[in-house]
Amino acid sequence: MTEPSEPKPRIIRRQVDGVLLLDKPVGLSSTQAMAAAKRLFRAEKAGHTGTLDPFATGLLPVCFGEAAKFSRFLLDAEKSYRATLKLGEVSQTGDTEGDIIRARDVVVTRAQIDEVLKTFLGPQSQTPPMHSAVKQAGVPLYKLARQGLEVPRTPRQITIFTISPVSLNGVEMVIDTKVSKGTYIRVLAEDIGEALGCGAHLTALRRTKSGGVDIARAVSLDALAAMTEAERDAILLPAQSLCADLPTMVLSDEDTRIFCNGGWISAQPRDTHASTPFAIYDGGSRFLGVGEVVVSEATHGKPRLIPMRLMATGATASQLTPTP
Repeated sequence: MTEPSEPKPRIIRRQVDGVLLLDKPVGLSSTQAMAAAKRLFRAEKAGHTGTLDPFATGLLPVCFGEAAKFSRFLLDAEKSYRATLKLGEVSQTGDTEGDIIRARDVVVTRAQIDEVLKTFLGPQSQTPPMHSAVKQAGVPLYKLARQGLEVPRTPRQITIFTISPVSLNGVEMVIDTKVSKGTYIRVLAEDIGEALGCGAHLTALRRTKSGGVDIARAVSLDALAAMTEAERDAILLPAQSLCADLPTMVLSDEDTRIFCNGGWISAQPRDTHASTPFAIYDGGSRFLGVGEVVVSEATHGKPRLIPMRLMATGATASQLTPTP
């Protein structure tokens, strides 16, 4: 008779606030990688900023506690990737997850690649792939694709800010690119292959930067597991690291009091351009949250700074990044 196994010890959760720069491994979904980090930190609340496919690796910022309030500002940020393309083969999904459906000879030169990559720079429309989480009538496209269905998709406006070749080794090409929110690198790889006349699919993808945070400071799950809890806590970035790409605004003591209580305060007309969110600090470089300057009937046509997201727990002086 088999003896019953002992139940796993219950994890005692704790309040953790901050941003973990996780180097996601291949084979895990973003949600699985986040859950593993959450267990190691014993955090009560966690979320991530931007999904990476299971076969992709690299920078996955994980937001704990108060930092989760500001995750959208990194979700909307520009992102950089190193992508590996296999020329001459087109896959069903645009990457290694699908079967190869077409093969062609590869006859390209480095000069041709340089010229083709230049044509992808700038604003453009891109149609989401069928194998994606975009929903159609409430159903993710990948579920329809698994049923052998293909439905019309609405193109999205994206921007390719930079794209450059890193290496060409036979039929394997490596590129670096910086793109706007919502860009599918799988689709970009397919489009590059078509432009070269040989087809291509993505065989590896690594996110290297997201907004103002970089892969150089990221840590792996294995490295986290080898740390003490105090060492893990010490590598967390403050919530304002998610807002590193936002312009900043420093408030007076009186305006700080009003803003932190959800009130509107006067803003300068020069701050009204493009309705850009601002990272808000007090005179002592304490991060207060994110606000937006608006001009509307409600503000009687005058520019007013209104809170979008406010810090609740605050931060110690040692955790704060000085305001530029």
